[in-house]
Amino acid sequence: MNEKVEQLKGKLIVSCQALAHEPLHSSFIMGRMALAAKEGGAYGIRANSKEDIQEIQSQVELPIIGIVKRDYEGSEVYITPTMKEVDELMEVRPEIIAVDATGHLRPGNLALDDFYREIRRKYPDQLLMADCSTVEDALYADQLGFDFIGTTMVGYTKESAGLQIEKDDFKILREIIGKASHPVVAEGNINTPAKARRVIELGAYCVVVGSIITRPQLITKAFAEALNENK
Repeated sequence: MNEKVEQLKGKLIVSCQALAHEPLHSSFIMGRMALAAKEGGAYGIRANSKEDIQEIQSQVELPIIGIVKRDYEGSEVYITPTMKEVDELMEVRPEIIAVDATGHLRPGNLALDDFYREIRRKYPDQLLMADCSTVEDALYADQLGFDFIGTTMVGYTKESAGLQIEKDDFKILREIIGKASHPVVAEGNINTPAKARRVIELGAYCVVVGSIITRPQLITKAFAEALNENK
């Protein structure tokens, strides 16, 4: 693990992402968002697409968790789903590459273990993060050898439908931390400073916070809906 990644321990990573249908979709804007995150105290950035990462790298020297979100017909996997996306990311070399590590088959009916070995053969020195949705996902990814285990997909798959990472004092996270041998990254619905502090207290290596910082349309919606409830 390099020095920049080691500095993430106990710290905040801000997810700077805006998809094509969102108002802030722009590599320029994501670069400035990352700069604002750094000024606020972030130690790392999570970003989507080669273009956004390249722009972010021009603005900050923080370590980056890189992904490419892309839909393929016939597959539920959309976070760095194939080697094509890994190759794109390696053009800009983020410190960590995250991939969907659920049990769903990748395009071409490729299973996670085969995809993992394919990446390791081609890029043996690249740090890899597993985006997981259940304890079972996480422990399988840990066994495969992913460098970081993330709770990114909790509640976003049919296997984890209804699960909430913060439920029962982060029970899912605590179980993964207690059983995994690799560092665990807390991510997903960690939308208050108190929650971020708590997951670090529980033993998470670092914490990723996204929408509550970088998606103003969702933040605005929460305020607007609260006022509408009073009518």
